[in-house]
Amino acid sequence: MNSKHCYPFEKLRVWQAARELASEVYFTTSKFPSREMYGLTSQCNRAAISIAANLAEGSSRQGRKDQAHFSEIAYGSLTELACLLVLSADLGVLPIHREQALRGSIEALSAQLNALDRSQRVRTS
Repeated sequence: MNSKHCYPFEKLRVWQAARELASEVYFTTSKFPSREMYGLTSQCNRAAISIAANLAEGSSRQGRKDQAHFSEIAYGSLTELACLLVLSADLGVLPIHREQALRGSIEALSAQLNALDRSQRVRTS
């Protein structure tokens, strides 16, 4: 893809961070045991993709309240991903050091999502 942004969501730093996290998650889950293909691997990947996808969909909405709704869904997917990664570490599928590294990315993205949500809500008041 060229360096020009085709859609407004591609300019959002929070979406770019969500995209990077999704790539990290896919890389990480590719190393999960094959028995987890339809379990933790699939659920982690789906949650990670959902974050970026909901940010993209929300950016296309006209109203700030609608945009904030999709930011909330993205945040829910982020917390779901955090839970799945903890469980993956508990079950020995994910090395603790990798879970901690991903948690750092999740915490950074969480802060960005909270800031986005606050800005969307301020504008709706």
